[in-house]
This record gives sequence, C-alpha cells and structure tokens, in this order.
Amino acid sequence: MDVIVPSMTLLCLALALPLHLMELVGLFGMYKYVFPSLAYNNAFSYNDKMHDTKRDLFRNVGKFATPGGTLHLLEIGCGSGANFSFYPYGCTVICSDPNPHFEKYLRRSMDANKHLTYEGFVVASGEDMKEIKDESVDVVVCTLVLCSVRDVQRVLKEVRRILKTGGGFYFLEHVVSDPSSWTYFFQCVLEPLWYYLADGCMITRATWEDLEAADLFSITMNKNTSATTHRVKIYLFSYRISNILYTVCSPSLPSQDVHNKYYLDTVLFP
Repeated sequence: MDVIVPSMTLLCLALALPLHLMELVGLFGMYKYVFPSLAYNNAFSYNDKMHDTKRDLFRNVGKFATPGGTLHLLEIGCGSGANFSFYPYGCTVICSDPNPHFEKYLRRSMDANKHLTYEGFVVASGEDMKEIKDESVDVVVCTLVLCSVRDVQRVLKEVRRILKTGGGFYFLEHVVSDPSSWTYFFQCVLEPLWYYLADGCMITRATWEDLEAADLFSITMNKNTSATTHRVKIYLFSYRISNILYTVCSPSLPSQDVHNKYYLDTVLFP
C-alpha cells in the first residue's frame, strides 16, 4: 500500500496536468458552464440513493420556525436545488452559490417544488455572503459544500453570523476515510483528478476537525458504537468513494476518539 498509493497518485496527477495548466491560463473557467448541467442530471440518481438519509436529516427543520409559523432557510452552495423536496411546506428559501450558471437549473427545481417560497438567488462564495444580513435566517443548510470551499473556518463564521440565536445548522459532507481502508486508498489516488472534475471537491478533507476547531457550535459527533445508548439514533452511510458526515441533533461534543468518521448529529446554537 505504501508504494501503490504514491504511484497511482502520480498517475492521476499526470492525467490532471492538462486541467491544471488550463486553470493556470484561465481556460478551465469554461468548465463552470458545463458543471451545473452535470450536477443537475446527477442529482436525480443521487437523491434516489440518499432519499432516506436526507429525509432523516431534514425531518425536524420545521421546529425552527418562528412562533408565527414563518421559517427562513438559507442554503449555501445550493447548486441545482437537489434538497428542495425535503424542506417543509411554506418554508422561504434563500439560495446561494458562487457559480451563476446554476440559476437555469435552479429555476427548474423551483418550478418542481411549489410548496416552497423562494426569496432569490445570491451569487456568492460561502466565505463571503455580505449580501445576507446578520441573524436573518432560522436555518442554514450546507450539503456537499465544505469539501469544495477554500476556507472552511470562514464559511462556518459566516454561518454563525447569519443564523438567528437558537437557529439550526444542517450539514451533510463526505470526509476522508480510515487510513487502513480501501476507501482511503481510492480517495488519495483519485483526488488530483477528482478535484477538477468535481469543481474543487477535496475528498480527503477532514471536515470534522474544522467543525471542532471553530468552537462556534454545540455539536455531538458519534461513532456507531452501542447506538442504542445514544440520545439520537446513529446511522452509518457510505456513498461512492467517500464517507458521510451529517447532522441531526446534538447536545454536546464527546471526548471519545472519532477516528471512524461516520456521524449523525445536529448543530444547535445557544
């Protein structure tokens, strides 16, 4: 394994070299036009595979509604709107994504999900969402996004700034696997090429470390050990070549080892 991983990684680096050169000279930007179409068409099969997981993830979003029954939700990196069907009836959604070419496909998802109200599409990176006011939304959603941003800590600070006190942050992310696993092998080998094909996605990112380091959230990350003893039900899920990190409900951060990166929890703000 110690010899195979570097060798295969070098091969993928060689395959990715033309893409890297295109990025350096500014030609790779053309892929920004193509990627939204690929993401939109892939979303249908992805949602079929992830339906139960997403249903469980978003099942309690409605509890963050105001006493008057309104619920404002911001989705960071909304892409083509693959999560819309899982949001509760009457929810007002603000969409944000750094790629303006997603708007065409986003409108299609909006038309297909009339149970929601849409407040607009903000073209902005997760690190800088100055267009959105402080403490202005009840819920922030961020799925398969933290793997692609340049600065996870800045994104998390923006999340905290935008959320109302007592609001909820829902995230679902793939993370690096155990170094002894074949999943980890494929993640390391394919990342140089995957980075370009998946629009900046880093499949070896240890996102849970950023969440812990941010010290902005009340969060619990649980391994799937003695699941019946936990306050919340623990799930394991693996999709393609990446493990999944996602939220449901969390009182505190445990001290136990979190080397096995499969989690289910919720982030609530005090």
